[in-house]
This record gives sequence, C-alpha cells and structure tokens, in this order.
Amino acid sequence: MAETTQPATVLSITDVTPQVRQLIVLPKHQRILFQPGQWVSLELPVGPRPPLNRAYSFATPGTASGELTLVFDRVVGGMGSSYLYQLRPGDEIQLSGPYGSFTIPQQLDGELLCIARFTGLVPIRCMLKALYAQRQTGSVLLIAVAPAEDELLFHHELLTLAVTRPGFRYLPLVAAGGEQQAVDLTLSILEPLVKSTPKAIPMLCGTKGFVRPLRAYFVQVGYDRKEVKTETYD
Repeated sequence: MAETTQPATVLSITDVTPQVRQLIVLPKHQRILFQPGQWVSLELPVGPRPPLNRAYSFATPGTASGELTLVFDRVVGGMGSSYLYQLRPGDEIQLSGPYGSFTIPQQLDGELLCIARFTGLVPIRCMLKALYAQRQTGSVLLIAVAPAEDELLFHHELLTLAVTRPGFRYLPLVAAGGEQQAVDLTLSILEPLVKSTPKAIPMLCGTKGFVRPLRAYFVQVGYDRKEVKTETYD
C-alpha cells in the first residue's frame, strides 16, 4: 500500500556516469518498504503548477536503516532532473510510495531475460541485487543498451557478476543513434537468442519507443502479452 507524502533528507550525491547521478535519501517519518523493481514519486517545487511529480525507481534493495537509493539521468531542458541536479547533502525532498508492479516474478521457471535501455536498467539492477543476496542461482541474461560507451550504467559491477555468477550473462550494447537504433540493435541480438532457446521470462524497461517494439516482437514469436513484463518511464 502506498504511503503518504513525507520529507526525506539527502544524505549523499554521486555521479555514476557523466549524465547520471545517484541520490541516497532517508525518509524522515516512516520507513518505506518496497519490492525490487518498484518506484517512488517525488514532489518537486518546480514548474508552472508545482509540485511537479516525477517517478524514480529504487536502485538498490531496502536497508535496515531505511535509506533509499535513487538513480536518474540529466534530461536536457528537463525541469525535474535540473532541480534534482542542484540538490546538496542536507537538502530535503518530498516523496511518497512505493508504487509499481514491475517486480520479480514469484515463480522463476525459466531464464530471466532482462532488457533495458539506459536508466531503464535501474529497477533491473535492484532486482539482480536482491536475487543474488538471496543466493538465487537461476539463469539470467541481461541486455543493457546505453547511448554512449561512458554511459554504460553499473558496467564494472555487471562484469563482475558475469565472472562470479555462472548463471548470469551480460550483453552491453551502445546505440548512439537514438531510440530506433537501440531497438534495431537489440532485435538483431535478440532474435537468434529467442529462436534457439526455450521460452524465457522477458522483463523490458525503458522508454515507450524502446519497450513497445520489443514487446510486439515477443508476442509475434508466440509469447502471451501478459508473459512480457514491462515498465516505461516517459
């Protein structure tokens, strides 16, 4: 059940890549209990009719002390990200949550096939951290598409997982030409994988222009629409 809006204190700020930043915040009144893959709504005091509501996924599972890790990219001309980029430790933001149903399936009876574009990787990374903390050892394939090589999120962390977890495969892709190139490149990798392996559990996250063509592909090759879990952030 969603919680009421409450203030949260910014504890730390870290640049993850040149265009992506991490905030660690601590709610002041009530701890937020969430499932990996869910998101929190921030009420930002900007825009023509404030507050401006913006959704950001949790980047790490919950902690005993209640800190929340949020990761977001700088959007050119974006009021929300511009405001968040000027925050400093000690500042407060208003938030509520958790929300969303893009979460780990209760039954993992096949390979988990995660496909993310840019910051769409954030909720999937949270799920992976939770799975491996619980010593889940099932098969996972992650296809992560970035707009530039230096914008591959959590790249070294994921490479380490690929080396240390036998069931985890990581395919990083760079599509500098925009959304359609990201779709085309992903499909070129995805089609032979899907045709040569048993049914997987697809989980897709990114912009609508990225996610919808990929979901349509899975339906085209025989997946039920409900079998393809999706999350979009635009």
